[in-house]
Amino acid sequence: MLLMPGLSFDDLIDYTDWQRGKWRAWFATKPEALALSTGDHADGRFTTVGEVVKHIFGAELRYVQRLEGEPLSDLAEVPTDKVDELFGKGDETRQRLRHLLATMPGDQWEIPRQFIVLKYQVTATPRKIIAHTLMHEIRHWAQLATVCRMSGHVADAQDLLASPLWGGEFVAQ
Repeated sequence: MLLMPGLSFDDLIDYTDWQRGKWRAWFATKPEALALSTGDHADGRFTTVGEVVKHIFGAELRYVQRLEGEPLSDLAEVPTDKVDELFGKGDETRQRLRHLLATMPGDQWEIPRQFIVLKYQVTATPRKIIAHTLMHEIRHWAQLATVCRMSGHVADAQDLLASPLWGGEFVAQ
């Protein structure tokens, strides 16, 4: 599905797949960074970097489950301090998202759905929900990059310009 001429959900998925790969490799060399505090924030649900990573993957899974009319998964058993298990869950959630995109009938994308998220009644089309899911992930990776950097753990560039998506190169001078 095109978001604008030449930009599709598949493109954003490719970008976030690249980001996930960068973070997975980085955390594999610095697993202690998963325990970094995220500091004070709105509702206090996610107090460490690892908890935010789990939230990224959990949100993706739960939005897919909502769109497929399934019960929501409890991800309490997913560890926030074990890189392979944590990102393995991300691999599973991504497969579910890709399957949804490949199988949702074209006439369903603009039909609003209603569901509860935390304490909010949400009404949105599947198109908006998927766009939100991908933007939600991109935004959280940027937040985590800032938290890690401010804690003395500098991660690689995460910007779209630094990604291999659509060619080009990003080389330090």
